Amino acid sequence: MPELPEVETVRGGLAPVLEGQRLARVEARRPDLRFPLPENFVQQLTGATIVSLRRRAKYLMATLDREDTLVMHLGMSGRFEIARPEGAVRPGEFHYAVDPDPKHAHIVFETEGGDRVTYYDPRRFGYMGLVNTALLDVHPWFAGLGPEPLSDAFDAAHLKAAFAGRKQGPKTLLLDQRIVAGLGNIYVCEALHRSRISPFKPAGRVSRPRLETLVAAVKAVLAEAIEAGGSSLKDFASTDGALGYFQHRFRVYDREGRPCPNEGCAGVVQRQVQAGRSTFYCPVCQR
Repeated sequence: MPELPEVETVRGGLAPVLEGQRLARVEARRPDLRFPLPENFVQQLTGATIVSLRRRAKYLMATLDREDTLVMHLGMSGRFEIARPEGAVRPGEFHYAVDPDPKHAHIVFETEGGDRVTYYDPRRFGYMGLVNTALLDVHPWFAGLGPEPLSDAFDAAHLKAAFAGRKQGPKTLLLDQRIVAGLGNIYVCEALHRSRISPFKPAGRVSRPRLETLVAAVKAVLAEAIEAGGSSLKDFASTDGALGYFQHRFRVYDREGRPCPNEGCAGVVQRQVQAGRSTFYCPVCQR
């Protein structure tokens, strides 16, 4: 599933095309994605102007000049394609991404500026909704979310309180969106490795100084991934021409059997299934 950096890459690619633009035409080629589309979805969007395009956790949020915000979640396979005279632009070619198939083109947005943005989703695990802007914070999709990991609210004190008395490993808890919003499997594995903390160590026993190291590692790996354009498996150009291939910088994720890259460590990266997901780590230096 696309994680925070990938969703931020998509937001950055779509913003120049959609922000400040009036939607001249909206086409829904099916009545549902993961969930049914809102009633009168097309009618409510047609003619609306997108004031801003933001991200919260793994959600894209297009604030409209009406009372609602268009909320979009990519699920596992959702992709956007921007039609341009010089060729299609796909902001966010993610890890294990597949090329869009026309039969999976479900939603089309056309702006008065002449741009056409198409949403593809082969598995239809993504979804879209219209939420009253004033009630976003109490909507079920957002009410229980923790702080953004790149915000000042995500710090060692927050983790210390969230981890207190917990026997689960820090990886399991960092994936809990109620503790921190937007983190996923790839970047949690990478941050724990950088901070040399075991993904299996009871979280309540991780010291405050080590939590400070972990917070710094989370922020650093996310910032680097956003700068690189997310974890794309294929080279791609976003709207500013920047190539994104952070997967070439993975230290442990998907690198089972390779030497640990941490300085002075002679360990070998291992993989273990944890809560149904692959955890990549070094058993030597991650304690």
